[in-house]
Amino acid sequence: MAIRLNKPLAIIAATALTFGALQAEARDDALMLPIQDVMTEYEDRLNSDVKMYFGEQSYPEPGKKMGTFVSNKKTNAFNKTDEEACKWVMLSALLSLQERAVREGGNAVVDIVSYYDKNTMSSETEYECHAGAIMAGVALQGRVVTMD
Repeated sequence: MAIRLNKPLAIIAATALTFGALQAEARDDALMLPIQDVMTEYEDRLNSDVKMYFGEQSYPEPGKKMGTFVSNKKTNAFNKTDEEACKWVMLSALLSLQERAVREGGNAVVDIVSYYDKNTMSSETEYECHAGAIMAGVALQGRVVTMD
């Protein structure tokens, strides 16, 4: 014997099943990827007037320190490989830090670290990206300064 639901109940049941399936399929893979791949591939999009120093890279003594800022970006990962989505969202995070530097009157961002979920991961060569079936995200933290 078949069970018959009225239309509103059927819609609620279908919605609940859909969200339940999405929760079961949710993924949040933490990836460590090369910074240089993004810097090379998107060199023409980055602002060459704003220098960037990652992790504990050495840099000239700053003239003025404007503060520490965070860039937390997400992108659509649908129909992209994790690496493609991560590179794209890393570019967005870097551009955001560079734009902040310009707004603050700086010309460099130093001590850039991954800052996903406010957890610091410092590296001169890699960044942390979290990728799922639908979204990918990168969070960075860096200090805006001026250099001669």
